Amino acid sequence: MSTIRRNAGRIRLSRAAAAFVVLVCVAILALNGWREWTSRQAALTTAESNVSNLAESLTQHAQDTFELAEVLVIGLVNQLEAGGTGPGAMVRLEKAIKLRQVSLGRIHGLFVYDESGRWLATSEDVDPAAFNNADRDYFRQHRDSADKGTVIGMPVKSRSGGQWIITVSRRFDRPDGTFGGVVLASIDASYFAQYYEQFEVGPNGAISLLSASGIVLARSVNNETSINRNLANTPLFEELRSNTGRIFYYISPFDHVRRLSYYKPSPRFPVGVLAAEAVSDVLAAWREEAILRIAGVLALTALIAVLGSYLVRELDTRQRLVAALMASEADFRRLAEESSDMVMRVGFDETIRYVSPSCARVVGWTAEQLAGTPALASVNPEDAARVQETVEAVKRGERDEARMLYRTRHRTKGEIWLETAMHATRRSDTGEIDGVVAISRDMTEHKDLEQRLETLARLDGLTGLANRRRFDECLREEWQRAAREQAPLALLLIDVDYFKRYNDRYGHQAGDACLKAVAGVIASQARRPADRAARYGGEEFALLLPGTDAAGCEQAGERIREGLRALALPHAGNSTIGRVTVSLGGATGWPTTDRVGDRDPSSLVAAADRALYAAKRAGRDRLMMAGQVVPWPGAESA
Repeated sequence: MSTIRRNAGRIRLSRAAAAFVVLVCVAILALNGWREWTSRQAALTTAESNVSNLAESLTQHAQDTFELAEVLVIGLVNQLEAGGTGPGAMVRLEKAIKLRQVSLGRIHGLFVYDESGRWLATSEDVDPAAFNNADRDYFRQHRDSADKGTVIGMPVKSRSGGQWIITVSRRFDRPDGTFGGVVLASIDASYFAQYYEQFEVGPNGAISLLSASGIVLARSVNNETSINRNLANTPLFEELRSNTGRIFYYISPFDHVRRLSYYKPSPRFPVGVLAAEAVSDVLAAWREEAILRIAGVLALTALIAVLGSYLVRELDTRQRLVAALMASEADFRRLAEESSDMVMRVGFDETIRYVSPSCARVVGWTAEQLAGTPALASVNPEDAARVQETVEAVKRGERDEARMLYRTRHRTKGEIWLETAMHATRRSDTGEIDGVVAISRDMTEHKDLEQRLETLARLDGLTGLANRRRFDECLREEWQRAAREQAPLALLLIDVDYFKRYNDRYGHQAGDACLKAVAGVIASQARRPADRAARYGGEEFALLLPGTDAAGCEQAGERIREGLRALALPHAGNSTIGRVTVSLGGATGWPTTDRVGDRDPSSLVAAADRALYAAKRAGRDRLMMAGQVVPWPGAESA
């Protein structure tokens, strides 16, 4: 009868092992599917964050451009209403326009028309008497309405240059309040298109400047054929109106490509920016890697299935061996002595009754030295309570077997990691638990590898700096510490100037070497243990400086610029300087728990990011601190 029961138990165990192998295979496939899905969603989430940030920034850029044009127009309107349109006044007006002509920048030209549409003055090198703009929509709108507000017009072909322009205009009145004419500033639509082309949105991505009524004002792709196209009756425009400030997906009415996008309207002007990346571009890298990973997982699953079936058969054979070993202590000892793992028989009083000779290799002590000693004597105090609890559970019969990982002392190597599998042993006559059999192996190398892998997961593989994930953790920690200690926290955001040009000219290997060199200069400024240099993303870096005020932050930023100047890395694409430079944005915060807004470190990042944007807008190769007054580039035009 005992033999029959053992055979039945062996059959049940073999079936359980087979079921376990099937479960493992299914679990691997399910986990891989979940991993690929989350990787796909992570790629989309990253792209969504990129396009939303890009749309926000470019909307601010567009608003700044229209504000510049508006300021120029208002200045001329004030001059006309104060001085009139007499010959002397027009001479002064012409001089004022000519003085502004050299600094118009992004503004294409300035124009003044009288009440009949005749050109009175312009920054263009043409004969004003040859043109009349009374037929333009913006002119008729100002003539027929007493509203003196600024009008952003639809794209029109310039009569003086023939290119597409966007108009910014206001009316001016005679002293008696009647319509005196129109002052207009024009912006070349291709300026926006060329500006948008420098931003990376993938091979099939697009950036568009749209009017509030759905008219395309400029587009980074096929600008000339896209300008003035009316999207008001398309599904895209319906999405724009209902999804303002949120990510949405759509099929483009231009080329029928499915894109993810973000639309940001200007709070001041009836325009907005639509930034979009093609879903196929976003998922291209993930798709290539997923195919390789899935193929590898399928191969691994097939291997596990084959090995599992083999192991199930081996398990059945081993069960027969275990049954034989239970019948003979001599067989048990022979098996233990031949094993590379350390095998112990521990009594109910937790003293070692028997230990295999492999203990000399595993823990450095001989079997004679260990016999009769407490089994848990060398366990690390931090692990002792957990190990003792597991042993007690086995002794109470709550668990027939257990596996645990803990630290213990080696006679010569110091502290090592052991993995021990314990099985309860029972008296043959009463069935009561009389001790355990423990099989231990050295897992120190395995734990060291795990720790190294964990460390690598926090570093950027190219530069050796902290990666974005580690930086975000440090920022939150230092923000909370600064709030507790009422200390300042400074942040520098650093962006390599014209890095895309550098890559295009010198190649990606040289680009990687450039990033390493820049990273080395930045890392040299992390002089205190709490300072943290990180690769923020692409060619952008960050330097977190706890306990540093604005002056210290600015000094650190200038030392970085001096370090790069000393390196003198050639960069022909940086035409005005000829070497690699960086733009820096700095911000210093005083976190406090008193104000809700100050609990969020993103405010510090946003301030540094705005300062970085100001540094780039002001000409690059410079440091701007948040809150610093930035002189506006001189501009004029139309």
